[in-house]
Amino acid sequence: MSNPYQDAGVNVESGYKISKFVKQNTHNSNIGNFGGVYEIPEGYKHPVLVSSDDGVGTKLLLTTEAKKWDTIGIDCVAMCVNDILAQGATPQYFLDYISTGKVDDKIEEILKGVIAGCNQANVNLIGGETAEMPGVYEAKDYDIAGFSVGICEKDDLLKKENIQAGNVLIGLKSSGIHSNGYSLVRKIFFQEHKLTVDSVLPEYTEQTLGALLLTPTKIYVQDIVPLLDERLIKGISHITGGGFYENIPRMLPDNLAAKINVDIWPKLPIFGLLQKYGQLETADMYHIFNMGIGMVITVDASKELEVLELLNEKETVAYTIGEVVPKSKESLILKGDQL
Repeated sequence: MSNPYQDAGVNVESGYKISKFVKQNTHNSNIGNFGGVYEIPEGYKHPVLVSSDDGVGTKLLLTTEAKKWDTIGIDCVAMCVNDILAQGATPQYFLDYISTGKVDDKIEEILKGVIAGCNQANVNLIGGETAEMPGVYEAKDYDIAGFSVGICEKDDLLKKENIQAGNVLIGLKSSGIHSNGYSLVRKIFFQEHKLTVDSVLPEYTEQTLGALLLTPTKIYVQDIVPLLDERLIKGISHITGGGFYENIPRMLPDNLAAKINVDIWPKLPIFGLLQKYGQLETADMYHIFNMGIGMVITVDASKELEVLELLNEKETVAYTIGEVVPKSKESLILKGDQL
């Protein structure tokens, strides 16, 4: 007997298979229910929930071109949980939404990344949805979005008014471009220069261009949560779309500015390649990309060395890059020989 829904192009068994895969890989018996369940941890006096939802932009197009889908889920988790950290909260759980023209092996590969990202962020994957949508998507196409929730005491939410002139700015290194700016990245490399994901650039021969561009977004939970627990952080900026100029002022009160020396930290090769191949002005690079710093935190000057020692205990991941100053005109002042 035929199944009319399957005749319309939807595999009704695929959802059951995906739920089984996630259950087996997360040991969460609640997967497959109508809603995800999460119990708020004990010990909070006045808990508040901080939520974030996000996607990965056009970076996902590269996964199809490279036939590599096992890291894009890390990006999706990262974009959500890093925003939650920026509010001063600790991420608790995550849900994913994947839509595609055909549920096939790529979905399990994508979910491997989601699960890996949740493990890195120490969050529970409590549910999700995989939607097969022929007619909206071609069989090879897909989109992914995520939703995450964190928790903290209401009094511990990071507030702009707690930041003062003289506070120190510490930058945490990124893993690469992360998940922003890929429409421009693709235009530069694949449209203007006719390169492919298999190209190896003469200036950087360690990886193919596809592998370099698909480096997953760094998840900062293990770096930041211990500092939040010790109340060592006064403000956090997650450097996403809009680069330094849009994101760093978001954590500051209107009367203060960030003064940053861009010569302090080593730049990752991908940014030099982008600037060269795209013939981009240096100022534009800081308007678009994270430039090797994926998160900037504000700390009291008296806590600077303590924070740096905690962050750099195993390897160097953080640098003092500037300070908070009274605002005269601009909210962000970049200095350095590179400019």
